[in-house]
Amino acid sequence: MLGLAVTAAAMPAWAEPAATAAGDYTAKTGGTGGPIANQLNLQAPATKIAENIYDLHTMMMWIIMVIFVAVFGVMFYSIFKHRKSLGHKAATFHESTAVEIAWTVVPFLIVIGMALPATKTVVAMKDTSNADITIKATGMQWKWGYDYLKGEGEGISFLSNLSTPREQVGNPGEQYTGKRNENYLMEVDNEVVVPVGKKIRIVTTANDVIHAWMIPAFGVKQDAIPGFVRDTWFKAEYTGTFRGNCAELCGKEHAFMPIVVKVVTAEEYTAWVNGKKKEMAALADDPNKTWTIDELKTKGEKVYTANCAVCHQANGKGVPGAFAALDGSAVVNGPKAEQIKVLLHGQKSGKFPSEMPAWKQLSDTDIAAVITYTRNNWSNKPAENIVQPAEVVAARAK
Repeated sequence: MLGLAVTAAAMPAWAEPAATAAGDYTAKTGGTGGPIANQLNLQAPATKIAENIYDLHTMMMWIIMVIFVAVFGVMFYSIFKHRKSLGHKAATFHESTAVEIAWTVVPFLIVIGMALPATKTVVAMKDTSNADITIKATGMQWKWGYDYLKGEGEGISFLSNLSTPREQVGNPGEQYTGKRNENYLMEVDNEVVVPVGKKIRIVTTANDVIHAWMIPAFGVKQDAIPGFVRDTWFKAEYTGTFRGNCAELCGKEHAFMPIVVKVVTAEEYTAWVNGKKKEMAALADDPNKTWTIDELKTKGEKVYTANCAVCHQANGKGVPGAFAALDGSAVVNGPKAEQIKVLLHGQKSGKFPSEMPAWKQLSDTDIAAVITYTRNNWSNKPAENIVQPAEVVAARAK
């Protein structure tokens, strides 16, 4: 009965007229967009769906508390007041039809009262239709790739890597040395940027193992499964920066692939889209350009640091038993065509638990640069020590 009584108060907010998004999230809610030390409750909601989840959680906690107090109160009262030391004797009686009906009907009504608002919220969470912007989020060990597929910003594509300096984390078996900031392990080099008050559809998939795209303040968690496409959505009611993580145990660096979404005004979003497209155009180097070895090595070092060092380490030694070493590698010191093939299509040798994924999402110039960097670094001294972007273009076409 209690569940029915509170159902009306907990009706999903998505069924009500849409509120106008206004104000910064931190100023309005006191939330930070990420976890807070010693926080006992859910994060402050930034979307209507998250607000519904918060209300459902609170409603069900009160129902559970009332049931707990009522049941254990009666039980302890009966034990205390009717104990043998006061002269009470155990009664002998058979089943009561009225009691049987009561303890069947009352829990049923409570469950129905809880299920109605919960079902409406779950249905709303799955309704990804009529999205203003569609973004594909691809999980990979251990970063996220984003492609803006539809709406303003269509065509934008980038990788999002953990930006916390390695010295704050520490290498395997070593103590960290850097001072950790408040967003330790929850900061990235490329944030997802979306406009406030717009419905954003997130399409999830993965390149290697199961990952999960999760932003608690949005009430969103969706698995990203290799070979499958799933989707979810959110509509932020506030501007601000929101933080989450991969929520499926995806391997050794699972803790190092955060998700950061920056919600901005419509005007700021348009400016970001224009700037991002100019940036992408500037980075789209002519694959027919012939680079010097020094130019490729300089560019390759940046590509390696952002994408490869997390597994193969900055010194190229890899992690014994987990990730192959590039320093002294037969592939790196062998024919360059084989190394290009490995980067474009991945490699499964069976020697390591985490195999080399395909990196075809990198540009032709980036692939040529990182291969040239590895072939001219550490102790490597191959005969073929430089790769041009045109060679990667040719390899893609095969």
